[in-house]
Amino acid sequence: MELEVRHLRALCAIADAGSLHKAARQLGMSQPSLTTQLRRIENTLGAELFSRERTGCRPTPLGRTVLNRARPLVSQMAALVADARSAADRSDGPRLRIGSTASRALAGWLRRLRHRLPGTDISLHMDVSASALLRAVAAGQLDVAFVHEVEGCPLTVPDGLDRRVLVDREPRFISMARDHPAAASPVVALADLAGDRWMVDPTVDGEWDGLRRVLDEAGLNPPVVEGDYLTAASLIAVGEAVAPCQPTSGPRDDMVIRPLRDDPLAVRLLLFSRPDTPEDDEGFRGAEVYADLEAAYREAALRAVGYRQWLARHKSPLLRRPAA
Repeated sequence: MELEVRHLRALCAIADAGSLHKAARQLGMSQPSLTTQLRRIENTLGAELFSRERTGCRPTPLGRTVLNRARPLVSQMAALVADARSAADRSDGPRLRIGSTASRALAGWLRRLRHRLPGTDISLHMDVSASALLRAVAAGQLDVAFVHEVEGCPLTVPDGLDRRVLVDREPRFISMARDHPAAASPVVALADLAGDRWMVDPTVDGEWDGLRRVLDEAGLNPPVVEGDYLTAASLIAVGEAVAPCQPTSGPRDDMVIRPLRDDPLAVRLLLFSRPDTPEDDEGFRGAEVYADLEAAYREAALRAVGYRQWLARHKSPLLRRPAA
């Protein structure tokens, strides 16, 4: 077996994600397929590149050596492909390639951008992994990325990206069944949920580690199970689980959203771009793209009654910003 760029890309993904499960999802393949591929790579090199631990995969000394050589090659190949695609598409008119993790501000953002940039080809790429989106921006595959960073779990940001902070600390609320005993209170304490099963999506960067850190600091050890948030919603509605959620989330007939006392769970909302993102020739400027995102986020925040009340209690400057 000869090593190819796709093999090196797989090794970098495993190292960045910290687990085969997350890396496989980022690469768009199954975990068994990635495990088999890693085993073949290690057999070719004659030694293990990652130690498999309970908390994930960690590069061995040889693995770190291989990664140090692999990363520049993968980056150069990604840049070559991006440059070639850019050259091929240049005659097709201006475009704006947006990457984002999940956010209820997206619809309003896209609406504003299409109004501001008529004739621009605006595309949206969604990913649960903020790190994957940042790598795509650095490689020239995306122009901007709107991501969240879980408090206590800093993102690995490629060198050279520009960063704008949209919200320095957005609280995570909690979603629970409408008939949950704690739902009667306007604010819920972590201790009120100590007997519940918590659900978290481990493929979202930092979500699992961030929740476990907060629960450990509170001296709580409830069962925490893995699952995507679509599945979580169906279980929450029947009282089988509770889960963190964005404060902009809207209530449902069978579910309520409540803030947590003292806001122990939080994220930071960030917009990243490359310094060399075209401006005049592409018809957009980073400051204007950010301004539209800020207005869209404010719109989504004020639409959510619980979050609007939270912002008022905390005298948030978001309430004083003019609507756009």
